[in-house]
Amino acid sequence: MKKLNNFSNCLSVLKNADFSNANEDDIYRTGVIGQFNLTFELAWKALQSVLRLHGAQEAETGSPREILQLGYKFGFINDPAVWLMMLKKRNSAAHVYDENEADELVLLIRDSFIPEFCELEKTLREKAAEIGED
Repeated sequence: MKKLNNFSNCLSVLKNADFSNANEDDIYRTGVIGQFNLTFELAWKALQSVLRLHGAQEAETGSPREILQLGYKFGFINDPAVWLMMLKKRNSAAHVYDENEADELVLLIRDSFIPEFCELEKTLREKAAEIGED
C-alpha cells in the first residue's frame, strides 16, 4: 500500500534524526520541523486510505481534522488531543520565527509526536493486513 509505505519511510527518517543536532544547528532544526510536517501530511493521508479500505464512507473526502476525528471514531487513533495538537503545530510551523518556539516544537516532535506516529503506523499495518492489503 503506497500511502502507508510513504508514511513509514518518512517516519523512519524522522525517527533517525539526531535531536541533539537540532538543539545546536538552526538548519538541522528546520529540517526536523520540515520532516515532521511531511510525516504528518503522509500520516493523515495513509489513515484516510486505510479507513476507506475498511469501508468508512466518510473518509472519501475530508480535511485532515475530519480524517483524524474519523480515525478516533473507528479506533485507529488513541489520543485525539495529541493529533489535534500535531495538526495545530503543523499549521503554524511555517510561521515559527522564535527560537524558543522552534525548540519547543522539536521537543514535542521527539517526545510526543514520534511515539504517536509509531503507534499509528503499527495500527495501520494491522488494519491493512486484516483485509489483505500489506
